[in-house]
Amino acid sequence: MQLHDLTPAPGSTHSRKRIGRGNSSGHGTTAGRGQKGQLSRSGGGKGSGFEGGQTPLAMRLPKLPGFRNPRRVEFTAVNIARLDRKFEDGAVIDGAALKAAGIIKKEFEPVKILGVGETTKKWTVKVDKISASAKAKIEAAGGSVELPC
Repeated sequence: MQLHDLTPAPGSTHSRKRIGRGNSSGHGTTAGRGQKGQLSRSGGGKGSGFEGGQTPLAMRLPKLPGFRNPRRVEFTAVNIARLDRKFEDGAVIDGAALKAAGIIKKEFEPVKILGVGETTKKWTVKVDKISASAKAKIEAAGGSVELPC
């Protein structure tokens, strides 16, 4: 048996109903839509979301409150404890170093250093933002912090 030998079982298939092809076809004139009414018209029907005249759910629910600022800058938060594990004493920590260490994905994404954890290493930190506690811990260990102007 080959693929071209396969046929459907007798009586299992029907030819499609050709509507609107003249009265002699049995499906002419109104093409099976009945006489008048909403469903007999072109584009007729109620559409998705229609609830029988009741106010639809999408209109009953409130809009989202508040305002979303499209120019908001999202900072990637990095803790001192993570820097302590990744960087040696005397390292310069900037975007390129953070990317090379696998802490951030892109070199120029905004970074904020947070003060969770402790360190005794002297670093030169060049980032966009730093918390007051992180700055105090880095400077107490003998390091320095350089922020952009």
